[in-house]
Amino acid sequence: MNSKFPSFLIVEDHAIVRRGLKDILADEYPRAVFGEASDTPLALAALERRKWDIVLLDINIPGRGGLEVLEDICRLYPQTKVLIVSAYREEEFAVRAFKLGAAGYLGKHQASDELVKAVEKMLGGGKYVTAALAELLAAALSGGAECGAPHETLSPRELQVLRLIASGKTVKEIASSFRLSEKTVGTYRTRIAAKTGLGSNVELTRYAFQHGLTR
Repeated sequence: MNSKFPSFLIVEDHAIVRRGLKDILADEYPRAVFGEASDTPLALAALERRKWDIVLLDINIPGRGGLEVLEDICRLYPQTKVLIVSAYREEEFAVRAFKLGAAGYLGKHQASDELVKAVEKMLGGGKYVTAALAELLAAALSGGAECGAPHETLSPRELQVLRLIASGKTVKEIASSFRLSEKTVGTYRTRIAAKTGLGSNVELTRYAFQHGLTR
């Protein structure tokens, strides 16, 4: 990778966030190449068109979820580094993201200098891990308390649906946010119940709160 003139693909459905990320990186890398995508199909098309040094990827994007796209990138474009930039707390998705192949995880609430630090680390061939995340990864590797918990068996999309159910969203609302059919979301809901052994939304919501899966 050329750290002087790197290329960044920003995959985020909010234009103002894409602009903010681009502005921060453009200040540090004025000759960098930038690409943008607001949903999964556009992201995959951009990845097919050219090689990118780093993909800045939001988890909650329309279409297939960000973690599913992460799997595709790591499988199809192994030389491309993926930095997850998410509003979700590290304890919710970071360990899962690293297991899927992410090279870094950054909360949207973190300062701009942290973004630059993460990118510099990744351009140098390393992985960006905060102190808090390092503890989570260590706990996961050593078989911490959450190891083997029912929600660990959920797919990335199923976990997102569980979180939205816990937030009070209806199947119709979830389908709209993901641009999926209500039937498809209903299938995810059925799989979640089968894997967790929890049938009602009340039980799922209680479980999500107990395991820190809500914002």
